[in-house]
Amino acid sequence: MATKRFMTLPRHILEGEKAHPEATGELSSILLQLGLAAKLISLEVNKAGLANIIGFTGQENVHGEQVKKLDIFAHEMLIKAMDHGGHFCVMASEEEEDIIHLPPNKKIGKYVLLFDPLDGSSNIDANISIGTIFSIYKRISTGNGPGTLEDCLQPGYKQEVAGYIVYGSSTIFVYTTGHGVYGFTLDPAFGEFLLSHDNIKIPKNGRIYSLNEGNYFSWPKGLKDYIKYLQSNYYDGKPYQARYVGSMVADIHRTLLYGGIFIYPGDRRNPKGKLRLCYECNPMAFIVEAAGGRATDGKQRILEKKPEALHERTPIYIGSEEDVLLVEKFLRESREAY
Repeated sequence: MATKRFMTLPRHILEGEKAHPEATGELSSILLQLGLAAKLISLEVNKAGLANIIGFTGQENVHGEQVKKLDIFAHEMLIKAMDHGGHFCVMASEEEEDIIHLPPNKKIGKYVLLFDPLDGSSNIDANISIGTIFSIYKRISTGNGPGTLEDCLQPGYKQEVAGYIVYGSSTIFVYTTGHGVYGFTLDPAFGEFLLSHDNIKIPKNGRIYSLNEGNYFSWPKGLKDYIKYLQSNYYDGKPYQARYVGSMVADIHRTLLYGGIFIYPGDRRNPKGKLRLCYECNPMAFIVEAAGGRATDGKQRILEKKPEALHERTPIYIGSEEDVLLVEKFLRESREAY
């Protein structure tokens, strides 16, 4: 359709704003700035091998992980793009140990931004899809001063907007305000994000499971039984297919479009898993639920978990509703979890 073909991200955001007379335009402005940051990060990702920003900086982040040069570029670019508009009172990044305050000369706003600047960055050198994940809340602290840690530690259901950007064979910007999920592909010639995935609905079930099977012997029994079940021909006479990139953004994006389940469980070595509740799991759960899917830690809905720490980790089972319900059943019946 011609209308869809030329539906740019800015136009889509502004038309959505018209449907809400009470809207102030602030969220629209924030999304437009995020779109600009995504374009700049995409440019660097595409020339990373030529611009000496592949590889490690020689430093570790707050999680003890080696920091990639491109991680730092994306982290700094997002802060520069978002700290001057007067929309935020505080920000937090997966790359920083503490909350990020706005510069003292900048206007303080009513929103909170949490982001993972470059998810899956261990794949950079291999030219595998990576991405940015972001989450926006309203502040809950009182007053007009800088935001606080409390503003960042809100349960996921309070998100105003969540989204991600995939940097792969094409650059795709996906976002939701909780009512519909929309994807936009960057046209490199036109220089704009164009609507390519309108009102995404995740299938009720899929035929793909996505997790790191190298950790099999550390899993809870219920998960082992579930995966064996999917690999058998008991399920509709045909086994599921395994697909795992190792980049949450890429794996969730595929799951969102084709259905199935993405899993990063707790195990004997890491009872709380390895993915961060605030930066990765909450925004992805908000997106997948808005598309008709489901997200849980095996016992509790992800979006109802109250974070206790900025870099708190959680197990996650996320994807098509029927697939997630089935793994929950296996976990309950085994009565073993980490």
